[in-house]
Amino acid sequence: MGHLSNFLNRFFKPNSQEHTTDFSALFNLPFQEWIDDAKVPGMAITILKQGKQVFQKGYGWADIERRKPVDPQKSIFRIASASKPIASMALAKMVMAEQIDLDKSFYDYVPYFPKKKFDFTIRQLAAHTAGIRGYKGKEYALNKPYTIKESLELFQKDSLLFRPGTSYLYNSFDWVLISLAMEEVSGVPFSTYVQNEILNPLGMKNTTVEIPGEIPEDMAVPYSRINSGFRPAVPVDNRYKLAGGGYLSTSGDLAKFGLAVLEKSLVSPEVMKEFLIPQKVNGYSTHYGLGWQVSADKMGRLLIGHVGNGVGGYSNFFIYPEHKTVISLLINCTDPKVQPLLDELVLPSLMDRLSQV
Repeated sequence: MGHLSNFLNRFFKPNSQEHTTDFSALFNLPFQEWIDDAKVPGMAITILKQGKQVFQKGYGWADIERRKPVDPQKSIFRIASASKPIASMALAKMVMAEQIDLDKSFYDYVPYFPKKKFDFTIRQLAAHTAGIRGYKGKEYALNKPYTIKESLELFQKDSLLFRPGTSYLYNSFDWVLISLAMEEVSGVPFSTYVQNEILNPLGMKNTTVEIPGEIPEDMAVPYSRINSGFRPAVPVDNRYKLAGGGYLSTSGDLAKFGLAVLEKSLVSPEVMKEFLIPQKVNGYSTHYGLGWQVSADKMGRLLIGHVGNGVGGYSNFFIYPEHKTVISLLINCTDPKVQPLLDELVLPSLMDRLSQV
């Protein structure tokens, strides 16, 4: 924690000019092998270093049946829980504007939510320490046109699983509640607030809400794995959990968002720092800030971002602040079982090469 605290203090200072170099020739990545071995149907990756795009490539198929390849600039994927950092940044904007206080009760903003045995705060929701339960049964792949408020019927009658602040339980219902609080405060739909405050200012033109029946032209078909390969994933409606796992995006748009975090262009350094400090439970770090995974790779390099796993979509969105590097990797498949390879081999090797130049 001492190293992280010292780093955050160094990082959140005024920007300085950095020398940039083209690293494209360095990359010899195993992703085509994953396509050939049917580990994934298609994927796109974008890498930025020191504010410059140094690598972007598509692999495999956006649509297997039509033999439509992934276009790394255009193909749109379900990014699942990589939506949380976007929602977190929108929440940070409200905190900076003093519209929401992280340490106030959630009920100050949504008084009609059924009272529980214990009170809980916005901070505890964002840190996954509030005690709200996760998905049950088929809720993970729900296909009902809920609004955020309507979706409360899924879990509002359930008791908290623990006293807030005493344990950690990762789930997306926490962010359903946060997005509802944001709607109540702003007076506009959560998606509209994010569009106006995050997506439009950054020019993230390919990051959007998935509306059933209105499929974007460049949408990569969402797949699930089967023994013989892949099949189209079951239909889902993720609009109610947009904040926690419902956005569509491209690898380039997500990388652009990561660059904005590095450049501190959306919120003040003080507020951003608060969102990136790992929370503690019973004296132990959760390795999770407020909507951000905060950890280190196997070589000890600090990284912030999020892994996402949803129906028909998988994502790795990571920022290496000390190395001014952003990696955005999107796959059009429910959990393709490649995270151990990414964690142990691909990402560390990639960062080794980048850091040597």
